[in-house]
Amino acid sequence: MRGLLPLYRELCSRGSRHARPIAAVVGSRCGFCGTNSNKLPEPSFGVLFDIDGVLLRGRTLIPAAKKAFEKLVDSRGQFVVPLVFVTNAGNCLRQTKADQLSHILGVQITQDQVIMSHSPLRMFKKFHDKCVLVSGQGPVLEIAKNLGFNNVISIDMLRESFPLLDMVDHNRRPKLPSVPVGNLPKVEAVVLFGEPIRWETNLQLIVDILLTNGNLSSLHQAQNIPHLPLLACNMDLMWMAEAQSPRFGHGTFLVCLENIYKKITGKDLKYEALMGKPSELTYHFAEFLIRGQAMQRQWKHPITSLYAIGDNLMTDIYGANLYNRSLEVRVSRKGPKAIAKMATATGSATTVPTEDFVDNMWESEFAVPAATSCKSVLVCTGVYNPTAEVPSDASRCIKETVFHGHRDFRFDPALVEPGYIVQDVAEAVELIFEKEKFVPQ
Repeated sequence: MRGLLPLYRELCSRGSRHARPIAAVVGSRCGFCGTNSNKLPEPSFGVLFDIDGVLLRGRTLIPAAKKAFEKLVDSRGQFVVPLVFVTNAGNCLRQTKADQLSHILGVQITQDQVIMSHSPLRMFKKFHDKCVLVSGQGPVLEIAKNLGFNNVISIDMLRESFPLLDMVDHNRRPKLPSVPVGNLPKVEAVVLFGEPIRWETNLQLIVDILLTNGNLSSLHQAQNIPHLPLLACNMDLMWMAEAQSPRFGHGTFLVCLENIYKKITGKDLKYEALMGKPSELTYHFAEFLIRGQAMQRQWKHPITSLYAIGDNLMTDIYGANLYNRSLEVRVSRKGPKAIAKMATATGSATTVPTEDFVDNMWESEFAVPAATSCKSVLVCTGVYNPTAEVPSDASRCIKETVFHGHRDFRFDPALVEPGYIVQDVAEAVELIFEKEKFVPQ
């Protein structure tokens, strides 16, 4: 891979810990040390923070995160820039994650500043009244209902009604002959929140549902084309916890499901939607919430620049660059003046959008992207290994060992090239402030 990555690896091998020269930062502290005006500075940019590998390792706070948030919060405990925490985790409610972050970071964070991988499912209203099977761990039924789904079935409920279908673990097989209870409604769609605990059980029952068109009382029909709608959240192949090396994520589970389905049917598994990073939908939703925060604070400058900080080339960096490419295409078609005018118009309200308002206005002009750029910032405290080699020629790379992105996302070396590389999140925030010539008071 050409550009920043080889240069950064070379410097790392020499023991360098300073990435600002690599990131091509323009300006210096003494060059923009504020203004003579006493008016508080207003940002024209927003920041997207990944969590695992950027702020936390498992439940342990990365030291640089505390330093970063000292710069982001003023003396009154308010954030000086609009920001959202964008995680591919999907095993809890947004409010739960906000409470966890508030406790660990020592600053008040609301659920409107948190985007879980499943958050965009609130917009898929056509499925909210259908009977959906949900897979994952944690309070999956509560999560689904919080997102708007009204008729939900879990894998455990399915297994209880059809006890003979889960046969891998001999100790969980029925001790006595049993017949299916079969009192559940026909499944009409499948929603995958995240990696489950018992992969063999979930894989078996999800495949059963797909091959029986939602009716487990019937036989497999391997030629059932198309299969039931399938919506998946969190495509991370791996993620960084306390262990020295990355751990399997939901993306690994999806690889298993896709290959099992294709081995049985000879057909590719199709997704109605893929959510979470690197999906453009997630970044679009993040921008929408950032604009809402700017409205709430009555900041007059439109939010035209976004910065996404992450540790994973194949999700955080790929996703930010993919969204940036989309924004560039939009700007070229509509023109920067039209985008700026629209951004000003949609950022001039005095109240933050409510939950219902967000749902109702998502498809309207209000939800059209107003930013003109989304810059990617890579940190070295998580999945990313600055000593690993990644080929720049996509045709020569071994996808299975190099491209850790999802099957449905094309490998493009340009999309995994970060805009900036820094050591940690504290350096990332410092870089962004310098780049934007922003000096909070």
